[in-house]
Amino acid sequence: MSKIFVFGHQNPDSDAIGSSLAFAYLAKEAYGLDTEAVALGTPNEETAFVLDYFGVEAPRVVTSAKEEGVDTVILTDHNEFQQSISDIADLTVYGVVDHHRVANFETASPLYMRLEPVGSASSIVYRMFKESNVEVPKALAGLMLSGLISDTLLLKSPTTHETDHQVAKELAAIAGVNLEEYGLAMLKAGTNLASKSAEELIDIDAKTFELNGNQVRVAQVNTVDIAEVLERQAEIEAAIQKAQADNGYSDFVLMITDIINSNSEILALGSNTDKVEAAFDFVLENNHAFLAGAVSRKKQVVPQLTESFNA
Repeated sequence: MSKIFVFGHQNPDSDAIGSSLAFAYLAKEAYGLDTEAVALGTPNEETAFVLDYFGVEAPRVVTSAKEEGVDTVILTDHNEFQQSISDIADLTVYGVVDHHRVANFETASPLYMRLEPVGSASSIVYRMFKESNVEVPKALAGLMLSGLISDTLLLKSPTTHETDHQVAKELAAIAGVNLEEYGLAMLKAGTNLASKSAEELIDIDAKTFELNGNQVRVAQVNTVDIAEVLERQAEIEAAIQKAQADNGYSDFVLMITDIINSNSEILALGSNTDKVEAAFDFVLENNHAFLAGAVSRKKQVVPQLTESFNA
């Protein structure tokens, strides 16, 4: 079989990068596949911190598989086509390892799928290492641990599965780090927002969801000071409006998440803000509202939006 690209979603975060690098290695060692981990975007600051900490080179960025002479791919940390590589519809999807909902996904041929409602795709990949009796290299253990920490905000998010605590403990031991100390340093590395333009800020961690015929962009930024981010509301809204005009998003929902106190402020613009308000039972004032206890886009925002848009 020819080369297979392995990659996470667009605007890759620590789990997208970590799970793809780890699974590409596992696929070679356990299954004999000719894999290359690539990325669908430049790693963010948090992920750059992770890669530097464990001495791993960032995977090269690609925009099209066909242009690289590759026609077969493996997806990690996503399955929705609008979150994937630009020519995904023209490719053979060999397999998927994911922990998100399944939507807008169709293939012409059978494939390998590993879907589990756990805290990260990296959690699944790690268990696949154990099932295959393949030793986990120290650096890859660090990357998978980082993916789990990132997606669960150091095991505090409601997306954290009961098995993730043991996974984190084992990966931290292999990686040779203190879970709490390393995890907090890693999360803080991703909260330096002051140096970013508004356009960069709203695209750090953003995904598009098709909700009842509407293209809804849901972005999230982590911070230790929500008020500091809201001081830039005017320029953030201008960037959102431009993104909507350029990409046809009907709505744009920005989660500004306080990683210390585990709350979020929701900033929403678009043609269906009434549905956003209904989703969370709040009233937007000056386009934003507080959402207590919300830290997970996957579990505390997207399902609620989906239900509201479909009502």
